[in-house]
Amino acid sequence: VEDLTSDVMFEAFGTTLPELLEVSAQAMFSVICDISKIQPHTSLLIEASADDETELLYEFLSTLLTESEINGLFLSQFHITKLKKQDKFFLTAHVFGEKMSRGKGGTVVKGVTYYGLVVEHTPEGYRSHVAMDI
Repeated sequence: VEDLTSDVMFEAFGTTLPELLEVSAQAMFSVICDISKIQPHTSLLIEASADDETELLYEFLSTLLTESEINGLFLSQFHITKLKKQDKFFLTAHVFGEKMSRGKGGTVVKGVTYYGLVVEHTPEGYRSHVAMDI
C-alpha cells in the first residue's frame, strides 16, 4: 500500500465469523512470531464484546495483542468457544502459546488500527482486512 510506510496489512477469510476471527488472529501472530514453532504450553481465556462484527474483530485482536504483551507470550492457536449476539456481540476464546523468545520473534506489532478495517460477508462466508502499526 503506497501511503503506508509503518504498517502491515493482511486479508483473511473464514466460512463462519468464529473461523474468520481465528484466522485473523493467526495472521496477526504470523507477523509477530514464527507461529509454526510456537507450542501450546500456556493458555489464556480471552473475552471481547462489540456492537458489530468489524468492531468485534478490532477488540479481539487488540485484546490478544495486549494479553500477549502482559503475559510475555507468543500465541499460535486460537479457538472461539462462544460467540453470541444479543444487543452486542460477545465472544470467549481459549488461546495457546509459549513464553516469548528471541529466536522465534518476528516484527513488533504496536497495535491494530482502524485504517481500512473491515469485516465483509462474502458468498463463501466472511472476509477481513486489517492494518497493524509496526
